[in-house]
Amino acid sequence: MESILNFMKTDLFLIIILLGIILLLLLYITNSMKLSKLRKSYKQFMKKLGKGEQIDEILKKYIDTVEKVEENQEEIKDYCNKLDENMNTCIQKIGLVRYSAFKDTGSDLSFTLAILDKYNDGIVLNGIYSREMSNIYAKPVKDGKSTYTLSEEEIEAIQKAISK
Repeated sequence: MESILNFMKTDLFLIIILLGIILLLLLYITNSMKLSKLRKSYKQFMKKLGKGEQIDEILKKYIDTVEKVEENQEEIKDYCNKLDENMNTCIQKIGLVRYSAFKDTGSDLSFTLAILDKYNDGIVLNGIYSREMSNIYAKPVKDGKSTYTLSEEEIEAIQKAISK
């Protein structure tokens, strides 16, 4: 251990340390120059790849575009969901029954028409035809039933509509 300490106090040790530092400094300068050339070459390559524009700027533009498309997609999904909800209350089921209301009329000119939505809510129309006049009656329908008394033909029209 003492011999190492004595060697460290000599001029030869200082010269070796100095040569080591100079060698490390030369390596650092060489690597810095190579890195600088590599960066310059990379920038030129990226400019050629981007046709005069920086490729990172092009990528940022594309990312912004993709984000806008994703926002629009969410808006479209919300709009479609609202449309689906609204469609449930639109006319979806129709049942029609033709019949002869009176024995003196020759053909089935009277009718019952049930118009319902997805939840079986809507109306039932009953058109009664006779030789002297024609009348149409409307009754509300809620969940396939009405608060008014329904005729056999009206019940049949509602059942036809529900079964479709």
